[in-house]
Amino acid sequence: MVRVHAYAAPGPSEPLVPTIIERRDVGPNDVLIEIRYAGVCHSDIHTVRGDWGPQPYPLVPGHEIVGIVTQAGSEVTRHQVGDRVGVGCMVNSCRDCVNCRNGDQQYCLAGMVPTYAGVDRDGTITQGGYATHIVVDADFVLSVPEGIDFAAAAPLLCAGITTYSPLRHWNAGPGKNIAIVGLGGLGHLAVKIAHALGTEVTVLSQSLKKQEDGLRLGADHYHATSDPDTFPQLAGQFDLIINTVSAPINLDAYLRLLAVDGTLVNVGAPAEPLTLNVFTLIDARRSYAGSLIGGIHETQEMLNFCAEHHISADIELISADKINHAYDRVLASDVRYRFVIDTTTLD
Repeated sequence: MVRVHAYAAPGPSEPLVPTIIERRDVGPNDVLIEIRYAGVCHSDIHTVRGDWGPQPYPLVPGHEIVGIVTQAGSEVTRHQVGDRVGVGCMVNSCRDCVNCRNGDQQYCLAGMVPTYAGVDRDGTITQGGYATHIVVDADFVLSVPEGIDFAAAAPLLCAGITTYSPLRHWNAGPGKNIAIVGLGGLGHLAVKIAHALGTEVTVLSQSLKKQEDGLRLGADHYHATSDPDTFPQLAGQFDLIINTVSAPINLDAYLRLLAVDGTLVNVGAPAEPLTLNVFTLIDARRSYAGSLIGGIHETQEMLNFCAEHHISADIELISADKINHAYDRVLASDVRYRFVIDTTTLD
């Protein structure tokens, strides 16, 4: 076992605290990664606070991980000591079901193993990236291209693939008119990626306070959803809407912004159920869908795409002792646009 420094949540209503955790020994197909940076995702907050159900405390969150390989198992061929690598939201899957065989490990029929708060194939509880080191099966480790700033690459492992995957799946590209709901950790990367794909991009945000940022990031248009004229003005315009917010929205109002055959895709995950009127779908052959991160091959494709187009997250780098304060600021929407922990401050 490898003992490492980490930050853990002791319970759902308690602040994260420094701790020591154990990582398994490096197996034949494992790599030991010295974590350099770990992104703070809203999902981390939902999970450690119990918003999505009971959790196996104490819990170390973090699934936006970049670091350096310091040891590779005897059967590992894809990664070598010294490589820049990343780990996202999953660290294992069954490998055998139809979804795994098709490269959609995130939809594993046996249940993919999340990077934290999950049960790995050896029966242990997974612990995430708010730590100095992690041991991961090499098949779930990504290569981080040199062309991406290392710290700013960390959020790509969740926020980047979460937005890239639906944009690619629903064929975003030239000639498509796309709206991004929310300009936060997910939304700002969705704008950058959609712009790089050649789409016409509109940001739909509650107010205009981030309008200058949205246009700088690549949006062609920016509208405040609090303005009563916005929804009538934009009715029937969009081929695709990516909803990135983790709070309830009026689905019927947003669905009416879609053109015939348009799709609204939810990637934000509010704790509360959402409702809609089925006639909103029927009257223009609209679709309402969801999307969960991406498979390993697609995640590597996303990293390569981001390197080619010089895309990375806009980040605020913090030390480990600022994690709890960062959580409060995320909940107050007081970050532009992703906190990243310098894990060297965990020692």
